[in-house]
Amino acid sequence: MKLNDKKIRAAKPKEKAYKLFDGGGLYIEILPSGRKLWRLKYYYLSKEKRISFGAYPYITLGEARNKRDDAKKQLLNGLNPSKEKREIKLQATRNAENTFKAIALEWHELKSERWSEGYAKKVMKGLELNVFPYIGHRPIAEITPPELLTECLRRIEKRGSLDIAGRTKQICGQVFRYGIQTGRCEWNAAENLQGALKTKKTEHFRTIDSSQVPDFIRALERNEARLFERTRRAVWLSLYTFCRPVEIRKARWQDIDFDAALWTVPAEIMKMRREHIVPLSRQAIAVLKAQKEEVEPFNTEWVFPSQIRPRNPMSDGTVNKAIKRLGYGRDMVAHGFRALARTTIHEKLKYNSEVIERQLAHKASGALGEAYDRTQFLDERKTMMQNWADYIDALAQPNVIQGNFDKRAS
Repeated sequence: MKLNDKKIRAAKPKEKAYKLFDGGGLYIEILPSGRKLWRLKYYYLSKEKRISFGAYPYITLGEARNKRDDAKKQLLNGLNPSKEKREIKLQATRNAENTFKAIALEWHELKSERWSEGYAKKVMKGLELNVFPYIGHRPIAEITPPELLTECLRRIEKRGSLDIAGRTKQICGQVFRYGIQTGRCEWNAAENLQGALKTKKTEHFRTIDSSQVPDFIRALERNEARLFERTRRAVWLSLYTFCRPVEIRKARWQDIDFDAALWTVPAEIMKMRREHIVPLSRQAIAVLKAQKEEVEPFNTEWVFPSQIRPRNPMSDGTVNKAIKRLGYGRDMVAHGFRALARTTIHEKLKYNSEVIERQLAHKASGALGEAYDRTQFLDERKTMMQNWADYIDALAQPNVIQGNFDKRAS
């Protein structure tokens, strides 16, 4: 006879457990403690098996019957219901442990060994602000593209931070990729969001052209803006070497070889995380020697130390502020020296683009980009950098290359 709720509720505990059957192998076991547990008896590969469905009344009679029917369907498909239940429970446990935050922290620890300290902190700060509060607790295997888009990326986008939204998608994509590689998820939710985010029009770094260089140098020479001596030298070195602002700011004496006239920029501050060689022209060497004479008493590792704290490098944006004070804030930024050099060296000095791009530490396309060689075109680059410095000085005649350079560049 099939069970009903009245009969189940009326069942009282006895000294020994006993069973009330419902049919199809489903029964409820009444324990001496008074607990009432649903169980199913079935046969798999000719062996008797049992599976538990939970306690009554938390699992109702109707729910227990549905679970029985589901188990029967699994048997028809050649599956063992007990094993399937264990797998589901195991997967739930894995999901609880393998949250997006847990995988992201594991990925970050792995990658940060090759990153600079500043970049590692930047990535972690972005995750903590823009990702973890919204999907950090979610099992990485269950996060869908719409969830990543609406819960994280759209929030950033609504703030108007389009660049941050794009970078956050890239970082999340790397975390998902790591999750796939380590068997914690099967798909990359970020890869399916191509074109889903707003993008702003690319803005190139502002820069002057070669016709404006003489006036710029004269303003730097006159120093009516009353820049600190070392700040002016930082501007000069930016102009002569066209290195990125962070490379100028964090230049160290240990990386400068005066005899070989080479500056080896360490990988940790390079954008591509690859060591980079900068040939130094006579003019750049003169700037550095003048700078060394000034800061040597401070016993600092930095070529351009902070005015206030010599143990630290000069602050970010120092060269940009200097450019503004020189009256070129609307036309030029520190990063613009790179664009100025790239265009002028190609058009005026007629150097091959590959040589210029290597000196800019840009990754070449195709096989050249993968087979990176820090000394590639080094002889050509040495000549080019000297020609560039001479060209800059020639533009500023007679105000630049005449007279005592130490005073001019200080």
